[in-house]
Amino acid sequence: MWRRKRKIEEKRKETEDSLLKELCRDDARLYDVLSGMLYLDPIAALPRENLKLLIEEAEISIKDEDYDEAAQKYRRVVDKAIFEATQNPEERGRYLKDIQDLASKTIHATEKAKETAGKKGLIDRAASHEKNIEHYKFVSRRVDDVVNVASHFYNEKLAVLGDEERRKTRREKIRALETDATTEVKREAERREVRREARKEMGREARREAEKEERGIDEREAERREVRKEKIRALEREERQEAWGDKERRQARQKKRREARQKELE
Repeated sequence: MWRRKRKIEEKRKETEDSLLKELCRDDARLYDVLSGMLYLDPIAALPRENLKLLIEEAEISIKDEDYDEAAQKYRRVVDKAIFEATQNPEERGRYLKDIQDLASKTIHATEKAKETAGKKGLIDRAASHEKNIEHYKFVSRRVDDVVNVASHFYNEKLAVLGDEERRKTRREKIRALETDATTEVKREAERREVRREARKEMGREARREAEKEERGIDEREAERREVRKEKIRALEREERQEAWGDKERRQARQKKRREARQKELE
């Protein structure tokens, strides 16, 4: 089981990398920065609190001079601000300024954390902080490109997640029908056995009438079984059709995304 889960996760990561490389084209630095900032499932991964509250929490850490914690909190705020910018294109200008301001605060907190690490002789941690400082300087400098790529990336990821959720719902319906069908077949067999035992106690004429009635019951139960099977087959056909539709929609989004990205780069 764990191997299967690992393969699924590896496949998802490969798909994510492929999409991000497509969007970043030959810009290796942009790819390097965004590969550590964007999420496969932003709704699940990002904080639910609003930006104002998250910023206030980071500022508390600054006042407490816990700069490592402050830098970490500000990084999460920047991630959330980028996602919100992608989902509110009509407020793009405001979000670009907010992201630059938050990147600046992240840099300040990280510089303080680096200074503290240096005083304690924590060389590796100081080097990590220096890398993050350069990272957020890049975000501030290239904020337009960061948000452009993130918009295409997140819009695709949310569309894929929507497809997956609908697919999951359809499969759950199929499994529920299959479970109901199996349960009903068992109940039919139990009722059949009860009737068979009852016929043993009957006289010849009564047993003959009961057997005739049994044949009618068998026919009706067979019809109901066929109806249940047809419902399952119909859902399976729908699943195949929707899977094909998902593929066509994915290809259409890819074409539209490439065209839009080309215009942004011109």
